[in-house]
Amino acid sequence: MQLTRIDSQFLRYLIDNDIPPGQRLPALNDISLEVGISVGKLREQLEVARKMGLVSARPRLGIQREPFEFSQMLLDGVLFGLATGEANFEQFSQLRQVVEAGFWNQAVELLTAPDKDRLRDLVAQAWKKLRGEPIHLPNGEHRDLHLTIFGRLDNPFVQGILDAYWQAYEASEMTRFASYAYWIEVWTYHEKIVDTLCNNDFALGRQLLVEHFSLLKSLSLTAVDMPAEPSQPFPTTKGETR
Repeated sequence: MQLTRIDSQFLRYLIDNDIPPGQRLPALNDISLEVGISVGKLREQLEVARKMGLVSARPRLGIQREPFEFSQMLLDGVLFGLATGEANFEQFSQLRQVVEAGFWNQAVELLTAPDKDRLRDLVAQAWKKLRGEPIHLPNGEHRDLHLTIFGRLDNPFVQGILDAYWQAYEASEMTRFASYAYWIEVWTYHEKIVDTLCNNDFALGRQLLVEHFSLLKSLSLTAVDMPAEPSQPFPTTKGETR
């Protein structure tokens, strides 16, 4: 990898020294001497890395390397683009649809029995909210159901896109004025999807997933036309390429 493309001596220091998540870093004075830039400049680069979620800095605990989480790097940019109008939520929604449909087979094959029990519980909780007095909207269950389905994928970029999507979905208040009928349709589909997963009928589950994207029209969003199956399946084994 061409590390010169990383325009931060601090980030290159983390890479060159193979500093793993959880490890504490030396004092900035020591790092400054090693990388050859001033402490002031290093502090600026540290702040950028902190915003990216790659390090944390706490009193008495010092600086610590944190795990790579793509969503933290992505979300600020997404929200900025949505707020300024240089991007719109429909565009991000279309990306999310393609990601979920494309990685569906790989994700659902990894689900465990406890995962499926968790999905059934989320469906039950959602119906309880929708049929209760007063009615409560199952926004949290909506997010958790989708993230649980894809939660075992060993792909930080997919996880990051989906996590950022649901955070942006909540921030944009897309369902604020959605009708009660919309929520009933959504959770009818979700219940059917979970049933297919529990019965290991993954092809039907994907078909229902793609169909339920059409409900986004109720929110003035466009559903993406999907092939019946991905024309080029994604690798199903860690490290495999096709």
